[in-house]
Amino acid sequence: MTRNMHRGRVRAAFLGGAVATLGLPALAQGELVWARYGDIDSLDPHRATSTLSMQVWDQIYDTLLAFDDDGMARPNLAASWEVSDDGLSYTFTLQDGVLCHDGTPFDAADVKFTIDRAFGDTPSLTRTSWGPITDVTVVDPLTVTVTLDSTFGAFLPFLADSFSSMVCDSNAAAADFGTGSAIGTGPFKLVSWVQGDEVVLDKNPDYRNFGKPVENAGPVHLDRLVVRTIPEPQTRLAALRTGEVHIAEPPFDDIPDIQAGEELDLVVAENTGQNVFWQYTVSRPPFDDIRARQAIAHATDPQMAIDIVYGGTNQREWCPIAAGVFGNDQEFCAEYGYPYDPDRARDLLAEMGYGPNNPLETTMYVWTGGNRHILAEIFQAQLAEVGVNASIEIMDIGTMNARVREDNERTDTDEPGTFNMMTWGWYDPDILYALWHNGGAYAGYQSDELDAMLEATRTLTDEDARLEAVQNVIRYLMENAIHVGLYTPGWEWIFALRPEVEGFKVGAFLHPMFQDVRLTE
Repeated sequence: MTRNMHRGRVRAAFLGGAVATLGLPALAQGELVWARYGDIDSLDPHRATSTLSMQVWDQIYDTLLAFDDDGMARPNLAASWEVSDDGLSYTFTLQDGVLCHDGTPFDAADVKFTIDRAFGDTPSLTRTSWGPITDVTVVDPLTVTVTLDSTFGAFLPFLADSFSSMVCDSNAAAADFGTGSAIGTGPFKLVSWVQGDEVVLDKNPDYRNFGKPVENAGPVHLDRLVVRTIPEPQTRLAALRTGEVHIAEPPFDDIPDIQAGEELDLVVAENTGQNVFWQYTVSRPPFDDIRARQAIAHATDPQMAIDIVYGGTNQREWCPIAAGVFGNDQEFCAEYGYPYDPDRARDLLAEMGYGPNNPLETTMYVWTGGNRHILAEIFQAQLAEVGVNASIEIMDIGTMNARVREDNERTDTDEPGTFNMMTWGWYDPDILYALWHNGGAYAGYQSDELDAMLEATRTLTDEDARLEAVQNVIRYLMENAIHVGLYTPGWEWIFALRPEVEGFKVGAFLHPMFQDVRLTE
């Protein structure tokens, strides 16, 4: 699902690709150029976890299931499936006549190859998200059975995500799979990847769409898709204005000017699955005390901050999982959340012995980009009003992830605990297991009670029972101020389009779709 914003006028003519004012290659007819701030990490869906990589895999590969506009998993390469009475065996019937890019039939052997490879000697980076798979059996060319060691409620949704992209078994013969070659069944075929520069993809004339929420069931209308890396925001915008690229992420500060004009379209992704939230170092003071965590939550006003910084393109998020994800219920989460209440924050701090003459000293970690430094400064000022002196440290997301885990694991220090503006994106509430189960991503808050609740969210397959289990976890996380939702990113996934681009769509959980795209004169 996408939200289209006001079209703006940019006074620049589209010259059919002849313009090369920025030194970029001229465009060919039927060729669409999509400029992004960064490159992919790998063409191999088992070797990366970034959104930038995932969005390119969407073009090369396909999945057994597909998300509809509401984020629900529907049939795709798998036409249907049956689940055994004990919930441990899934038998998939595949679509007939699907071809891999090298012309070989896509069949049950390719499914087995993909899953076996995910659990092989160099397993997929998202191996745990596949679930407790113990066996994959080819019944016949169009039938495959997957056996699990225990029931796993997140199994079917995972099969709709790009991390479960089906990799044709002919890739086994390629020494450069993932860097120079990639064979799938998706709408585009790989031509080349020049790392740090561009990925070139050509139309797959044999492509058939079975489950993606687009109108076109056959091959794409484009002849070529070029995914170009242009890190500098103003350079991307300049290339968009001259017609050297067709789709690009605009600089945030230029969005009001674009909205005020008449030519460029802005498409804002919704149902991103992404959630920005407060989390805390709970291994030592002050955040080993729930009152300190609750005070931070009550002292900060996310709605005011995102209105100032993002101007309505982001959404307030009360839940520990993002809007569009199974189990997200804003009214339910708000019931257990922390509304802006600076007086309550002062009372909680006073109970701990903090006050105007003895402020709570701490550090806020924030990751770079997205104007989050401005958000942090607003939150810093709000915290100062209640007696919290929070210094700000800004770093890239990889460094912040490592620092947060290191802080949680450090107990032999007198330095005060930190808190951070963290973000994660996922399509299923199973993200809570990855974050908060013992041994989770950050070695943060842990309890046997929470572990048992999280395990229930994985093993229950009945939808109503699983929803109850998920909401039990949400209630626990919020009542204990472990994971305090702030907002769901919107503007960070704004796409600016030239007027000749028609039919572009961003599906649930940040999946750009080019199946309906045409370039008009």
